[in-house]
Amino acid sequence: MASSRLEFSQWRPCYSCCQEFWVPSAGTFGPQCLGLVGQIPIFTALLVVVLRYGLAPLWHRRPIWLRKFAAEEDDLASLRDEEAGGNANTRASRPWTAWTLALLISTGSAPILAGITAILWPEYSLLSLIPVIPCLISAILVLVERPRTLPVAVLLINSVVCLVQTAVAAAAPGMVSSMPKLALACSTLPVLPSLVILLNMPLRDPLLDSTDIGVPFTEPSSRVRSPEDIITLWQWMTVSWMEPLMQVGNMRQLNDRDVWCLPYEFQHSRLHERFRELRGSVFVRILKANGLDLLITTCLGLLDMFGRLAEPILLQQLLGALTREPARPKTAFVYAGLTLLTRVVRGQAGVFILWFQRREYERSRGEMITMIYEKTLRRKAFTFPRNRDDAPEGITVDPAQQSDSSSENSYETPISPLSGTSTLAGTQPDAEPDADGILEEINKLPASKISWITSLFQRKNRVMPPSPKRESPAHTGKILNLMRNDVYEVAQRFWEVEKIFTTPLRLFLSIGLVWWILGRSSLYGVAVVLIGMAINVKTMRLFVSIEQERRSITDDKLSQISQFIEAIRHLRWYAWQDHWLERIMTARAAELNKRFRGNIVLKAFTLVNVLTGYMFPIAGFLAYTAISGRPLTVDVAYPALNMFTLLQTSLRELPDLFITLMNASVAMGRIERFMSEPDKEEPPEDLRGIAPDAKPRIEIDQASFSWPGVTKKVLRDVSLVCEPGLTLVCGRVGAGKSALLQAVLGELDLKGGTKTVPREMIGYCAQTPWLESMSIRDNILFCAPYEKARFDAVIEACCLKPDLEKFRAKDLATIGENGVGLSGGQRARVALARAVYSRARILLLDDPIAALDHGTATHVMKNLFSNSSSSLMDGRLVIFVTHRRDIATRYASQVLEVFGHGQVRVLPKAELESHEEELEHLPVTTPGDSRPAPSDESGADAVEHFMEEELRPHGGVLLSVYWRYVRSGGLSWWVATAVFFALFRLANVAYFWFLKEWGERYNTDSIPFDINQQVLSSPIAGMEHVNRSGFNLGDYLPGISPADDVRPWLWWFSAISLVQVLAQALSDFTTVYIIYQAGKNLFTQAIRHLSNATFRFYDVTPVGRLMNRLTSDMGVVDGQIANQLMQLVWEAMSWGSAMVVIAMATPVFLVMSIAMTIVFVMIFKYFLPASQSLRRLETVSLTPLMSNFGALVEGLTTVRAFRASAHFQQRLIATTDTFQRMDHIYWSLQAWLQYRFDMLSALTTFLLAVTAVMSGLSGGTVGFVLAAASNFVQSTHNLCRKYGELQMQFVSVERVVELQDLEQEPEGEKPAAGWPHYGDDIILDHVTLRYAPGLDPVLQDVSLRIPGGANVAVTGRTGSGKSTFALSLLGTLHPDPDSGGTIRIGGVNIAEVDKNELRRNITFVAQDPVLFPGTLRNNLDPLNKYDDKDCADVLERVLGGESGGSGSGFTLDSPVDAGGKNLSQGQRQLVGLGRAILRRSPVVILDEATASIDSATAGSIQKLLREELRHSTVITIAHRKEAVKQADFEIVLDQGKVVRAGPLDLAE
Repeated sequence: MASSRLEFSQWRPCYSCCQEFWVPSAGTFGPQCLGLVGQIPIFTALLVVVLRYGLAPLWHRRPIWLRKFAAEEDDLASLRDEEAGGNANTRASRPWTAWTLALLISTGSAPILAGITAILWPEYSLLSLIPVIPCLISAILVLVERPRTLPVAVLLINSVVCLVQTAVAAAAPGMVSSMPKLALACSTLPVLPSLVILLNMPLRDPLLDSTDIGVPFTEPSSRVRSPEDIITLWQWMTVSWMEPLMQVGNMRQLNDRDVWCLPYEFQHSRLHERFRELRGSVFVRILKANGLDLLITTCLGLLDMFGRLAEPILLQQLLGALTREPARPKTAFVYAGLTLLTRVVRGQAGVFILWFQRREYERSRGEMITMIYEKTLRRKAFTFPRNRDDAPEGITVDPAQQSDSSSENSYETPISPLSGTSTLAGTQPDAEPDADGILEEINKLPASKISWITSLFQRKNRVMPPSPKRESPAHTGKILNLMRNDVYEVAQRFWEVEKIFTTPLRLFLSIGLVWWILGRSSLYGVAVVLIGMAINVKTMRLFVSIEQERRSITDDKLSQISQFIEAIRHLRWYAWQDHWLERIMTARAAELNKRFRGNIVLKAFTLVNVLTGYMFPIAGFLAYTAISGRPLTVDVAYPALNMFTLLQTSLRELPDLFITLMNASVAMGRIERFMSEPDKEEPPEDLRGIAPDAKPRIEIDQASFSWPGVTKKVLRDVSLVCEPGLTLVCGRVGAGKSALLQAVLGELDLKGGTKTVPREMIGYCAQTPWLESMSIRDNILFCAPYEKARFDAVIEACCLKPDLEKFRAKDLATIGENGVGLSGGQRARVALARAVYSRARILLLDDPIAALDHGTATHVMKNLFSNSSSSLMDGRLVIFVTHRRDIATRYASQVLEVFGHGQVRVLPKAELESHEEELEHLPVTTPGDSRPAPSDESGADAVEHFMEEELRPHGGVLLSVYWRYVRSGGLSWWVATAVFFALFRLANVAYFWFLKEWGERYNTDSIPFDINQQVLSSPIAGMEHVNRSGFNLGDYLPGISPADDVRPWLWWFSAISLVQVLAQALSDFTTVYIIYQAGKNLFTQAIRHLSNATFRFYDVTPVGRLMNRLTSDMGVVDGQIANQLMQLVWEAMSWGSAMVVIAMATPVFLVMSIAMTIVFVMIFKYFLPASQSLRRLETVSLTPLMSNFGALVEGLTTVRAFRASAHFQQRLIATTDTFQRMDHIYWSLQAWLQYRFDMLSALTTFLLAVTAVMSGLSGGTVGFVLAAASNFVQSTHNLCRKYGELQMQFVSVERVVELQDLEQEPEGEKPAAGWPHYGDDIILDHVTLRYAPGLDPVLQDVSLRIPGGANVAVTGRTGSGKSTFALSLLGTLHPDPDSGGTIRIGGVNIAEVDKNELRRNITFVAQDPVLFPGTLRNNLDPLNKYDDKDCADVLERVLGGESGGSGSGFTLDSPVDAGGKNLSQGQRQLVGLGRAILRRSPVVILDEATASIDSATAGSIQKLLREELRHSTVITIAHRKEAVKQADFEIVLDQGKVVRAGPLDLAE
């Protein structure tokens, strides 16, 4: 026994005597090496001290990328300064905390207890004395530094001590069996108390303020930060701080208030400020901000890789210990323990990797989102109208030619392809590669740069890089794409950044191991893989070219969907939706066709990889047996096969890694180019205006202006001076009035001359009111503080008080997107009130009274400008654009006319006496008399509850959603795929069974074992025990021994391999078709149901939500969701087969497996409810982020004029925080699940291994059971995870399916051909209209008869129900059923007929007509029903000559931007009127169709309408008399009731 004891003399080891550090066959340390092992903690402690103190000066000067970014170090530094208090002995003044004192006592007592143990049991002194010196050093560190937070140095030293003591106790020869239990406990336990204390010490200084941080294990709340900021190391390791949130999630659905705020280091306000301080390109700045996390993640990834490679080796040693004679169960226990330790370390490393990856991802994403938003706020507004023939200036897009600049607005362009890291994470589908960018980057590189492999098989193709080209500046869609896709593409590369290092390293290690097993024969297999990779380079090129075409088609499809959703009301008013649907479906079909072809090519790529993978062992075994003449025994075959698989995986990942990095590089390049675009020009210091206390003054001298990025001048030689008072701006349609205001705001490029404008806030009211989806009060305040007296005065001046009185919530009533819950006049007055309420001394008002009736417009002007000394307008400089000069001229101090080619002149007031007469039949009212109706669009209640909250289902996705998806893909195709799966599984089992039989037919004594999970997870693998009694599959094998002739065995092996390849290929291709069919059917049903939904649905549903479902959610449906469903089925099959194998081995294992499965399921069920709630909250919170950004781009001019950029930046940061915290907590929850699954998997495998070893089974059976158990554990783990991922993916399917269940507009009978006819009377009989049940009526008990062919004038105050009356004739609203009213045209009840037939013969021209991108020809006649001659004639008469503005020069081919943004508001109205003239419908409805047109043009247009529509019934809603002065029938509305309806006396 003495020889087995550890003598004290061994404390001084003989280093030269340590010949064998580890004895694999015995599972112990070499006896002569125990002293060296015992001194490892001493060397570790000394190294820690040297690194901590010797290299401290160098560490303090480390580069920025190795420093913590946006941490609390500033606060800590100030705290240290307070502690120092001018005393040089800072550490001595540090207070002791309870944790510090406990750590000192526990660490200091460990050497004492170790010494006592060595005295009592001197024969085991080596084990007991291991902690003495290291723990003494730890105690000194604690005494000197007095750490309040976790001391990492002490943790490292004590952990190494504990690990080494455990290793010596377990692996020293004879230690456990000979050492008394008390001695063993006293030797190994002294250091454990210090480790317990270290694990429970805080990670954050407890003296810092923690009042705004959530306390761990208390109820979660959005009012406090995440407990991560104050948790301990143990809570961080186990993610136990998530427990309270999960408890709430299991009791009820999580809400926004239940989710903690982001931790300190994740909050974007600080991240944005710190990120702005960094210099360099965006890529360099991201590396500087996240370099430390990248380094930590890479190191942890390498640790995980080595642990993964070690597990098969440990399992082989375990089985070797049991198969030797005699068996060594103790050695097997050692290797089982090492396997457990390896899995635990890997599991813990996985939690840390996920945490640091998440921090890299979230912070880089937030940094780029806030950076792009800030850039958008300050860049030139390139989305303004422009002539498309003019090339943008100053935007050079060749990244190689971009120069670095010291300006903070200029950035370097990265030239490295490693602009980001690898792939998408979470349940989001992988972002598809940008084909344009990838193809361009690939073509720029010679073949040797693409892959060194291709140079072996093809001639080097030198493609000259494309010459620099000029790109248009980023438009709104592109900026949104940068925010939504490119930022994700770069940020999500951080999830697998370690693969850049681990994949090549694993490749080389695998090659080395294969060489070690097979020798030079392995080169044949490597050659096969290289050939496969060369083929796949060609395949990937084909895919990229197809993807390039598909992306172009997808862009067109998305553009058409966007236009369709935004203009759905207008399209249905004209019955154009079917035509638009045909266009969308055509583009969708082309997209799906390209996607199908691309997926086929990708599956071909996979097929080559799979074929290569199976040809790899065939070639290797062929060379090993037939050429080299060596026997392929199982102890060679199975390890080699595992190494083949590992090598194949590495080789397959390399092209994917290359493409991923290239794609990230392209995305980064796009972001870099956007960041290099020029910013809005600010005036030089000497031209920034006068002092703030002086009177405001605007002076422009001989200045010319052009739209940003365009050479053509829109204003020429402008000279003017504006001082306090009202300056009126007038001119013909399209003359440049709005451009003049933009020039004052600095939004146009100055092309000569001088401009002096005070650099201060300007109150700007756009021609098309820009409002946000918030309350009326918030829209008016617009970042300004609430002053009740001033607010009430503004409400009174803008005649809004009667409108607000109608709302129950008054000024707190919430409006919809861009104020869609208000009438046009109400929107205009709210926007005007915003400008007036501001403290701006300069107001620029772009025709705010165009949409107001005469009475309201008169009172607004009188209230604002009649008393120049009023508190609201006193001392203000106001530039007012309007066509209603008769109302405004009397208040003007000067009048400017824009004429000719953008020239401006000052007109004497005497020349501006208006000869226009307003509607004299309207009574002159006071603001108090006006009582507007709820809204021409929706009604009061609709405003207060306008937007319905997005549906967020609780619990799992319903089975009906799964069934709809399966049915959409085609049941027969699903069945076929399942059959191919079964065939593959059968062939896979036969593959490994055949390999086993091949090895055993050499009649060697080697005992077969397989460390590959697949062979032993098959129930057929257990037949070696069953088949002996009867049926024997071996009878069907080649009759000749492989030792005599190996060729039949090679042929059979090759045939089985090819069957697997064929089965997998067929299942892949059927899956591609399922994806195609499901995407086609679901999209078609969703878009068609959406196009026929009730108009009420459009009122209460934001456009952004619909776009989200038809783009993002459909993108998930078009992705690999079918593959995920297949993978779930596959994991279920693997789990079932593993259970059968375990049951066939022994019932004891079956009981344990069932018990472990129950534990797995219980953990997963506890995790799932909170996970689903968080994912849905994340999905919902993403919409405001993108919607707010889109709204900003539309209102950018207003935001900048009000100097509100900082406010909007902070609001974006808050919105980003809201979205990111959902994502952050969701992935924290994933870490919670991953840790428990990994720990449970490690424990399960260990217990099954121990049970197998203790059961006395043979080594082969133990190996069989362990591999089956490992497969069972992995399958159970994957099954739960895949189900959770599938649930998250199917949330998108659920959201798409919801569109198929929308309430549809009632179908009616088809009317007679040509109905309505010319001359048909329109009769309303006791009609009461309301927008939804439960809302107040908008029109009440209306009864009237409009004679056929009449020219009808519909008048009334703003909000009186005029537009509602007009829309009712289109069948968008139906009379209240309780009233029994009807609307008849030509005696036909319009509620009972097909609405599309009705709308095809009625033309409705809205005040804000919707135009589509294309040409004027496309906009006049989208259906191509009329020939070019008719269209050209209408265009000439409506937009030609003076009507279209000075020198308009419009033709049918003139381009039109989306929304008609390159046309003025008046020109857009003229296009809408042109449609009416071209259609010549029996009924024509004009809703303020000339409100933005000057009087002269409006007069000529009215004359044209009388001539062209003389046979039609024309219903005109207008506030100006020239619009209806030839009317012969009058309808006057007030408060939703008819005041008068009858013939109009033209003499009045």
